[in-house]
Amino acid sequence: MYARVTLAHLQPGQVDELQQFLHDNVVPAAQRQQGFKGLLLLTDETTNKGIAIALWETEADLAASEASDGYYTVQLARGAHFFAAPPVRETYEVTLQV
Repeated sequence: MYARVTLAHLQPGQVDELQQFLHDNVVPAAQRQQGFKGLLLLTDETTNKGIAIALWETEADLAASEASDGYYTVQLARGAHFFAAPPVRETYEVTLQV
């Protein structure tokens, strides 16, 4: 399993709106992607930081979601107004899940 971690500085006071946007837009779109296994959102309203962790069955599934016209690019552009700065994307192999 693989994880895409997106680290973001959020606009102040936008956590509730971001959560609703993810629930209404990103999650349904992600569920239509091959290999999607789940999404976690971690937020800290005191620092306006957020971390989204998307889980994918294979590295190929994760890569396909990041293609130039793929799911990730489209959803990131649609939610750009939530970010105070461009988000940072990192990819990891999940080596332990309990």
